[in-house]
Amino acid sequence: MEYVLIIITAIFVNNIVLAQFLGICPFLGVSKKVETALGMGAAVIFVMVLATTVTWLVQTYILGPLGLDFLRTLAFILIIAGLVQMVEIILKKIAPALYQALGIFLPLITTNCAVLGIALLTIQNGYDLGKSVVFATATAIGFTFALVLFAGIREQMETSDIPEGLKGTPIALITAGLLAMAFMGFSGLV
Repeated sequence: MEYVLIIITAIFVNNIVLAQFLGICPFLGVSKKVETALGMGAAVIFVMVLATTVTWLVQTYILGPLGLDFLRTLAFILIIAGLVQMVEIILKKIAPALYQALGIFLPLITTNCAVLGIALLTIQNGYDLGKSVVFATATAIGFTFALVLFAGIREQMETSDIPEGLKGTPIALITAGLLAMAFMGFSGLV
């Protein structure tokens, strides 16, 4: 039952983008088309789960036992950067169209505070490896869900009659705020 609560909480109640406001840059930058949002979401799922697993192992078996907890943030940043480079190389070889579609946003995963935030939160919450992987997976799915939902709304707004002063970023921020308020309705679930 604890795993189900972690999943529901991470996806809906404490959505990483809409409740904790981590990962806003890719949320706003890649959310103009659903296709690109899905690609970014898939890359974030892969990187977040892999990064959380590797960082948990490094913290548990290297940093913790050696008393090097003060190096946690630096080590985690380096691990995430290396993993993103690996994903970039793989995407370039396997899916060049997706690699081109993501463009500059793929390197943004390296500086995506959501990936680092989840790696740090799993340690802070004292999760074991199983709970850490479930938490990272659910959080990444929640990120993807919010990203795709927001991209769908933004695609729909392209055909809408929006006042000139609100076109572009202003209406996107207003919409993101309304979406965040809508997700607050899930807070009573858990």
